[in-house]
Amino acid sequence: MQIQVSGKHLDVGQALTTHVNENMTDTVGKYSDRPIEAHVTFSKDGHEFVCDTSVHLSTGLKAQAKGRNSEIYAAFDAALSRMEKQLRRYKRRLKDHHKDRIDPIETIGAPTFVISAPKDEAEPESLQPLIVAEMETKVQTLSVGEAVMQMELMGAEMLVFRNVQHGGVNVVHTRPDGNIGWIDPRNIK
Repeated sequence: MQIQVSGKHLDVGQALTTHVNENMTDTVGKYSDRPIEAHVTFSKDGHEFVCDTSVHLSTGLKAQAKGRNSEIYAAFDAALSRMEKQLRRYKRRLKDHHKDRIDPIETIGAPTFVISAPKDEAEPESLQPLIVAEMETKVQTLSVGEAVMQMELMGAEMLVFRNVQHGGVNVVHTRPDGNIGWIDPRNIK
């Protein structure tokens, strides 16, 4: 597994990099046969260190976790503990969903736009939104169960995906009542 360790406005030393490589390899290796790569980013937020981790698995799924602490090693350990809990919780589900999958999950590129929020209560001159940034995101082809699992692994509120059954665009999201919502426009009768 390739592990990239970096710091935002921080110098990440060799000792921390070695600690991250050893622990990340051991922990992720317990729950995934073929992890592809991992990214670990350290930053400072006030008096705390923040550690963001993400692991890309060979199945195409991505697990993310974040840890905070006043000590940098403890921040990494907190993030790794959350990552381990996610991977342990979903190990059975990962095996069940991907036992018949031979190829990795397909992805297509889709444009993503960041729109400026209105700054005052005045009525805008036009209804066209002001685009602040334009990027590309990957939309995965998944089953509904895989999409829910991916959303939970990423810790996201919603996930846009292509439904493996019909190729249409679907959305799964966390509802305010704690349940999962599924939007399938092609499922109209």
